[in-house]
Amino acid sequence: MKSSKKLMTTGEFADLCDVKKQTLFHYDDIGLLEPEYKNENGYRYYTIQQAEAYSMIDMLKEIGMSLAEIKDFLQPKNTKKITDLLTEKEKLVDIKIRKMERIQHLIKNQKKQIEEVSQLDLERFTIEDMAAEQIVLSENILNYSHKDITKMIISFMKYVKQGDIKVENWGSLIRQEQIETGDYLNYSNFYLRENQLHLTEAFTKKAGKYVIGYHKESYINTNKTYEKIKDYLEKEGYRICGDSFEEYLYLMDGISSNIEANYVTKIMMEVEEK
Repeated sequence: MKSSKKLMTTGEFADLCDVKKQTLFHYDDIGLLEPEYKNENGYRYYTIQQAEAYSMIDMLKEIGMSLAEIKDFLQPKNTKKITDLLTEKEKLVDIKIRKMERIQHLIKNQKKQIEEVSQLDLERFTIEDMAAEQIVLSENILNYSHKDITKMIISFMKYVKQGDIKVENWGSLIRQEQIETGDYLNYSNFYLRENQLHLTEAFTKKAGKYVIGYHKESYINTNKTYEKIKDYLEKEGYRICGDSFEEYLYLMDGISSNIEANYVTKIMMEVEEK
């Protein structure tokens, strides 16, 4: 053993790299990371410089390369082949990062919704000033069949995933004409509230006064809430002057096999004084 070498035992090197000794034994057996020195008793010794090699192996494992692929990658080869492979892996990592960022955004948004909805008085209607807002509309689905609407929803959701869109919330747009005639389930579009708006032309939800109410039952029964809102507006001296925007909020209200029981529909309709 050369005295100039500052060698570490397998245990010390394993602690340095935060890895089990058995992993280092395996890497040695398959010729992936051999120790700097082995004595006559078979004890392995590593140098501090080999920690960099281990870090490279660990990084390549993280991006999905097999040990066989890593071993081949670490063999001497031309620089272009190495950089091409790393460029390919970098693209895959970028895709994974964007996917995890969308999941993180969804988790945060769900937490926010649950906290906000838990503070609401779901029986109360209010009239509030709302600022203009840009939203993204689906294709027009007015008078579509249930089957065609389902196909459109699937297409719309694929668009969201493929476009790396971080959705703030989503909902349905019902035109004023349908509201006035009591045709409450005949949506004209689905829409997204999201924080990018760079993939398609946006639709402007106008600024103005909106009546806001909440429906906590199956969406099939939203007619009950709409009729209550109309009675409320009549009493307050207001009338509907625009479309209805329905948004779906999640309310964790105990454990229930009925998923719909945990959803609240927020209804927002533009109104004006009579």
